[in-house]
Amino acid sequence: MHYDVIIIGGGPGGTTAAKELAAGGKKVAIIEDKHWGGTCLNCGCIPTKTLVYEAHKSLCRGERSFEEKAADYRRAIARKNEVTGFLRGKNYAMLADRDNVDVITGTASFVSPHEVEVKTADKTLLLSGERIFINPGGETVIPPIEGVRENPRVYTSTTMLELEDLPRRLVILGGGYIALEFASFYAEFGSRVTILERGSRFLAREDADVADSVRKALENKGVTIITGASASAVRDAGDEAEVRFILDGTEQALPADAILLATGRRPLTAGLNLEAAGVKTTEQGAIAVDERLQTSVPHIWALGDVKGVPQFTYISLDDFRIVRDALYGEGKRVASDRDPAYTVFMDPPLGRVGLTEQAARDKNLDIKVAVLPAAAIPRLMGETTGMLKAVVDAKTGAILGCALHCADAGEMINVVETAIRAGKGYTFLRDMIYTHPSMTEALNDLLSKIK
Repeated sequence: MHYDVIIIGGGPGGTTAAKELAAGGKKVAIIEDKHWGGTCLNCGCIPTKTLVYEAHKSLCRGERSFEEKAADYRRAIARKNEVTGFLRGKNYAMLADRDNVDVITGTASFVSPHEVEVKTADKTLLLSGERIFINPGGETVIPPIEGVRENPRVYTSTTMLELEDLPRRLVILGGGYIALEFASFYAEFGSRVTILERGSRFLAREDADVADSVRKALENKGVTIITGASASAVRDAGDEAEVRFILDGTEQALPADAILLATGRRPLTAGLNLEAAGVKTTEQGAIAVDERLQTSVPHIWALGDVKGVPQFTYISLDDFRIVRDALYGEGKRVASDRDPAYTVFMDPPLGRVGLTEQAARDKNLDIKVAVLPAAAIPRLMGETTGMLKAVVDAKTGAILGCALHCADAGEMINVVETAIRAGKGYTFLRDMIYTHPSMTEALNDLLSKIK
């Protein structure tokens, strides 16, 4: 079977490409093994944000027994399944209902630069295409720790979201952003959460004051954070697991009902047989692409997590905009023209864009810094946890970076990024008229501290 376009992977970039190219009259085949809609919809941002919301509701019900909290958690998982199931079906139907789109559930691998073999549940197909987009997403890095792969109480961020019983004790290996989100909402549901961070510093990618704000917020929820802890083994201990780790040269043990691997994600390229297509990869295992996301083979592009960091849903969506512009537009959109904001949806969320203060000083930039505690924001409503921080160029007034650890940070950081991309200096946001009472008007107070 021959197509104008073959798309490997049903993530946001791939499904958007399939929809738009089909609307333009192209004959399209899109292949996905199970997660129609991609990581975010099925086992990432959509289900976790559903659980963040439900966990906060559970917390607001006050002090109750663990069994009552566990019942809340089971209802939350059921609600999460409803949401993801609905959206997954919607994404599938959006494509399957088109006459010029063949939606194929199976696994794909290259046979040649223009040919892809697809194994479905009952047959093997050979497809050929003029253009091919690769969009299979990423997967959790499984660390080489004794017993991790064999122990049934060990979960990835994907499998953890299918757990229907609230764990009394949750141990998280890794202290990155996935760890923060899961630690936050599991603690609110009622789990005793411990984070084991191998590095000596918690949240090393953030400024120390921002990391400290996040740490205090988690600890106030009952989360224990242990830095400098290197996990050495996971062992079965009857009706529980045991995590063994090295701390200050001494091996220690920690009991757990569930263990979450928050050890990073990598591009999902295994099984694609990229060598047969001549598609090159980087030393990190990502598909190598140019500024317009073209691979080493001119008619093949890579979209989303498979090409490496940054691994965000909205980057995958923008990836197709770059490819579309390269194929049918003016060819002006490039991947390097992006420094996206991001948000960690813990409670309260952490939003960040641009440079940290430390990164700016490492570059020997002349900067001014403003810091504002969340408790100083007029719209309190009990939302006093966290802080806001801005870094600006001392000479030009350009906004170099911003970190917001406060309620509504996920929305506020988009305002800051918009100003940065529009070339507006900090005074633009400082003097903006915002609605009251809102969290966004905190930008008035924060940026007024810059003198």
